[in-house]
Amino acid sequence: MPNPVVHFEIYGKSQKLQEFYKKVFDWHVDSNNPMDYGFVDTHAGGINGGIPVPPDKKPRVMVYIEVKDLNAFLKKIEKAGGKTLMPPTEIPGVVTFAQFADPDGNAMAWSKLKPSKNFCRRTSPLSGHSCNP
Repeated sequence: MPNPVVHFEIYGKSQKLQEFYKKVFDWHVDSNNPMDYGFVDTHAGGINGGIPVPPDKKPRVMVYIEVKDLNAFLKKIEKAGGKTLMPPTEIPGVVTFAQFADPDGNAMAWSKLKPSKNFCRRTSPLSGHSCNP
């Protein structure tokens, strides 16, 4: 697949949502980090993700698609009727990503991965295929 889905985020109103997904699906959720970001490892293969609490506390789901050139895809998205929600943004040493809305208003994201040893885990969120052993 030329542009695979590599990460998901389930935004919640509080960190209680992390506990919900732990209990219901037996996911490992690690929020031991300065941002209390709940890194999800399903321990089952497939796509891992995150369960953050955004500043606006609005629940939503975000899917991340890996691309090689964020700016090229930004132009392609806008030409096809989508719009930019967040321009390319870098988390140093981890990932560069952007968010967009499709013509129906669904928010999505695409990323260009920059794996780091501190970030990568067995099947790390946002690792796509780059960090996996």
